[in-house]
Amino acid sequence: MSNEAATATTAAEAAPAPEPIPHGLGASLQPADARAKTEGTFPYAADLWAEGLLWAAVLRSPHPHARIKSIDTAHAREMPGVRAVVTHEDVPGSPLLGRGKADRPVFASEVVRHHGEPIAAVAADHPDTARLAAAAVIVEYEVLDPVTDPEQAFEAEPLHPDGNLIRHIPLRHGDPDAAGDIVVEGLYRIGRQDPAPIGAEAGLAVPRPDGGVELYLASTDPHTDRDRAAACYGLEPERVKVVVTGVPGATADREDQGFQLPLGLLALKTGCPVKLTATREESFLGHTHRHPTLLRYRHHADAEGRLVKVEAQILLDAGAYADTSAEALAAAVGFACGPYVVPNAFIEGWAVRTNNPPSGHVRGEGAMQVCAAYEAQMDKLAKKLGVDPAELRLRNALATGDVLPTGQTVTCPAPVAELLQAVRDYPLPALPKDTPEDEWLLPGGPEGAGEPGAVRRGVGYGLGMVHMLGAEGADEVSTATVKVHDGVATVLCAAVETGQGFTTLARQIVQDTLGIDEVHVAPVDTDQPPAGAGCRGRHTWVSGGAVERAAKMVRTQLLQPLAHKFGMSTELLQITDGKITSYDGVLSTTVTEAMDGKELWATAQCRPHPTEPLNDAGQGDAFVGMSFCAIRAVVDVDIELGSVRVVELALAQDVGRVLNPAQLEARIEAGVTQGVGIALTENLRSARGLIRHPDLTGYSLPTALDAPDIRIVKLVEERDVVAPFGAKAVSAVPVVTSPAAIASAVRAATGRPVNRLPIRPQAAVVNAQ
Repeated sequence: MSNEAATATTAAEAAPAPEPIPHGLGASLQPADARAKTEGTFPYAADLWAEGLLWAAVLRSPHPHARIKSIDTAHAREMPGVRAVVTHEDVPGSPLLGRGKADRPVFASEVVRHHGEPIAAVAADHPDTARLAAAAVIVEYEVLDPVTDPEQAFEAEPLHPDGNLIRHIPLRHGDPDAAGDIVVEGLYRIGRQDPAPIGAEAGLAVPRPDGGVELYLASTDPHTDRDRAAACYGLEPERVKVVVTGVPGATADREDQGFQLPLGLLALKTGCPVKLTATREESFLGHTHRHPTLLRYRHHADAEGRLVKVEAQILLDAGAYADTSAEALAAAVGFACGPYVVPNAFIEGWAVRTNNPPSGHVRGEGAMQVCAAYEAQMDKLAKKLGVDPAELRLRNALATGDVLPTGQTVTCPAPVAELLQAVRDYPLPALPKDTPEDEWLLPGGPEGAGEPGAVRRGVGYGLGMVHMLGAEGADEVSTATVKVHDGVATVLCAAVETGQGFTTLARQIVQDTLGIDEVHVAPVDTDQPPAGAGCRGRHTWVSGGAVERAAKMVRTQLLQPLAHKFGMSTELLQITDGKITSYDGVLSTTVTEAMDGKELWATAQCRPHPTEPLNDAGQGDAFVGMSFCAIRAVVDVDIELGSVRVVELALAQDVGRVLNPAQLEARIEAGVTQGVGIALTENLRSARGLIRHPDLTGYSLPTALDAPDIRIVKLVEERDVVAPFGAKAVSAVPVVTSPAAIASAVRAATGRPVNRLPIRPQAAVVNAQ
């Protein structure tokens, strides 16, 4: 052998082995669509096309409250290129829609109840023609005085045939005469956050030969959307098909049916495919927002700081229609005392209609608003008692086995004290230097910062909790099918990938159970059995549970012949890295060899244990499970300008089990950043019901420059025994907790009460007296 050959051989032998590709539960498996999304080739609804395509536009009300005296579509119909104009008169089926309750018209007919409510829709051969034709529809209004103060809704004339009160929950728990040595009170207001999805709403409707229609949408709950669309169109559900396209971000119910339903009506009327791509302004006007909330609190504590009683009044502004306000109110009332032991609680909760923009499901709804209020109350108690705020919270921390004010016993892991101790003991960040080159570290940035001497640092805490899955008797069920052929597994499940990582999780489950590396998740449409909405961690729990059960059934089909041949049970066989081995080493073969060309498949369902509605006293086992989070916020506040910079958020969270470390970290960081927006910048403002500046210039989203250092200090993996894999939802509870923690830190820095979110500059200014 030559010296060159010997050197080459030695180098080859010394070369390190390639890193194994991560797979299975617990690995940071990369999403299958990551490359396409990064390169910009992933298909979203706005990218779709069809032969003979028409374009849609929707005419929306310029008034928050008005009586419609007439609608004249003649001018619009006569415009060249216009193919159809539809109003309430053209709705063949149910004229009403709604997520929680069908109380909202597809098109307003007699009364307009909010700014931006749909009046008519147009289909034309060009998007500009469609918009011009929509503007040419002449509507004669009798403008009415809007009801925009939710407190006035109780006495105002009914805005809706169902009245102004959507729901009232009077929670009664314990002794009404109980009183504490220390009492603190507060009045708090939470603003209107918009989901602000990355991509505005878009969709495509294609008529079918059988007289039905196919809707291509970024739906997060396709079967429910199909059923409501079919009812509107006067068709059987089988003749309406919803095909889920790529979802460009979802922190709420991604698709509002006010965008979906006109598409199908126009497609059915014209016999042509019809596409709608909403402008950002239409998106702000059309979809639902987080409930603006007014909260009054009174906390009683003994001389040691232990809570004795909590009294609260919670008023949710639902806007014009009910949507999911009843569910949001249940969460607000149920978690009104937070993750604390409270022996006596008396909470009054209301959700009312107004002529403000509509409210609905946004991540952490109900729980987020009350968290900001009860944590402010805990800060007030700590200040009045002269106790460290973290210590006061520890004295009252909830634990497994304690009872919520709803009377429900906390049976899931609730390591609240452990979470708080972890963030409290984490080292604080270094102080910024008072030098010109480090001015960017100060509130306001390099061009907007005041004098370094006016900056005060504050440290604050927040403890939050959310419920998982639906509540109050909601039937949470999902169905999944797993097929295996030629060494490739396919998962069919109507759980929509909204960015929460379900498709990656499904691949990991099958890899873990069957030892097959190549796993594909089929696109979602309504030809598959329903899987429910993609929110509150339900697809990790319910849909993931269905995939696991189906995969285990396939596993049994695979292993039974081998077990029978060798006279042992399937439990004595294991699958690892694509190989099947027995406990004693007698059997060793590959999954591919065991398949022997066969196709195996199984379908399974997962349904968690039932819950019950809250009764007339707000009592009942209403929640399937709960998740908890502790955050310590460090902020710098310019007390002269009122500008706030969030320096660091240290977080500890109970996650049950880490299924994908990279995805879990990303979800937590995204949730925390959304909470920063709630705390400091995001508020969709309206004046007498009219949305002001419905665009991303007037609505201030936090940017990468606003995002603080996020330190995930601790993840408690105490598995919830009733949940598949023992995992918990991870993204909602940081959203709930971080605004409260930031407000707490601003209070610590300024000594001001900070009773409104987002925090206005004047609330953080300290007058020099």
